[in-house]
Amino acid sequence: MNKKIWILISVLMIAAMILAACAPAATPAPTTAPAPTTAPKPTEAPKPTEAPKPTTAAAPTTAPAPTMAPEATKPAAAAWTPVVSKAPDCSAGKTYKLAMWHQWSGDYLNAITQAFKDYQTMYPCVTIDLSKPDDVQNALKTAVPAGQGPDLLGWANDHIGDLGLLGIINPLDDYGVTQDFLKSTYEPAAVNGVVWTDKIWALPETQEAIALVYNKDLVEDKYLPTDPMNFDDLLAKATAFQKDKGIPLICNQGLGNPDAYHAAPVYFGFGVPSYVDDQGKAYLNTPEAYAAGDWLVKFSKVSLKETSDQICTAAFLDKKAGAKWTGPWAISDIQKAKINYGILPMGKPFVGIKTVMLVKNAVDRGNQDVAMNVMEYYTSAEVQAKLSQVNHTIPAQTAALKDPAVAADPVIAAFGKSANLGVPMANTPYASAQWTPVGDATTAIWQGKLEPKAALDAAQAAIEKAIAGMK
Repeated sequence: MNKKIWILISVLMIAAMILAACAPAATPAPTTAPAPTTAPKPTEAPKPTEAPKPTTAAAPTTAPAPTMAPEATKPAAAAWTPVVSKAPDCSAGKTYKLAMWHQWSGDYLNAITQAFKDYQTMYPCVTIDLSKPDDVQNALKTAVPAGQGPDLLGWANDHIGDLGLLGIINPLDDYGVTQDFLKSTYEPAAVNGVVWTDKIWALPETQEAIALVYNKDLVEDKYLPTDPMNFDDLLAKATAFQKDKGIPLICNQGLGNPDAYHAAPVYFGFGVPSYVDDQGKAYLNTPEAYAAGDWLVKFSKVSLKETSDQICTAAFLDKKAGAKWTGPWAISDIQKAKINYGILPMGKPFVGIKTVMLVKNAVDRGNQDVAMNVMEYYTSAEVQAKLSQVNHTIPAQTAALKDPAVAADPVIAAFGKSANLGVPMANTPYASAQWTPVGDATTAIWQGKLEPKAALDAAQAAIEKAIAGMK
């Protein structure tokens, strides 16, 4: 370098240092965490007899690259500590890119996206791309065999059997997940809902079940059952309420209308273990099912003969029924109507479980360890407690459900108790055989078209025939 130029540069640097020393120190601007987006209250749940139709696919949401930490080789300190998985080592210089397909949408997705961004802040070497395919089931069947598509899948547990049979998802038993870990971490129905053929196929995130939502201004305590498994007491209370008030105590859209999902708390409450198990065995011609059928005949005499979601909603909101046997998706409309409501568990409901699954691609790509860590993080108490407060979801994670801030929400607490009593949505490939036969048999019993035993025997035969065609 020219000596004169070097001298000139040196003089300028010294002058700059003198000016900097004389200037007042700048105060760094505080970093404000983004305010969480409040999700709208859930609306009506999809009918259990049909898989919910996927909405138009949104463009894949790519998480922004995390800001480099002062020491780029070390992740930021995290409040969450993995138990069964290994945290990615970002100091090794390797980067990981995971694709995750899901069925979340709207404002509900915003808080979830933030949770994954938080993970990427902890581990800057990991990028998680979220996307929502239009037809995820067919997209998986096409993409995964070709080595394309996601490493992780966020979907309901009732798809486990189909995806497992096709080899699209991998069991988690080989990656540190044990029954002891499941049972000590998640709620009972959620645990049972991710186990199929004695293997663990997913980690549960949230759960959903129905309960009695009643009008406190109409239904005094003396009309409320005190034991969720005492159906004789419920019948006695409903009979007294009908006599005293001239309206039904309860409207259930599965009693008076073919809907095996909403009728489930009765059958399972009487001891039916499930409509059909993962071996294809049905339980509609059992003493427990017959007892439930006999009770339905009696209960129909103090209830509406014909029902639907619309009929039950109108009856409850118009104060022509004391309670609606429904789920958390109905609460928004009830609140808008300014109904003074309470929630009470009754029977053993079906429990729908949202899960995270490990796709075969993750293993083929060598991403399984990082993918498992992401799964454990997302279903952790820390993350699910935060999401529950924003999205008003019921955590499947026991510690999250018991978190003081979550437990303080009476809706989440009440539906959480109901789910704790319930039976998980069947994850067997044979589950599709149950809906129509059970719904039709229940309606025939309710409307007096068939005796309980005849109706249930016919349902049993129909399920067995359908399953025989699957084997």
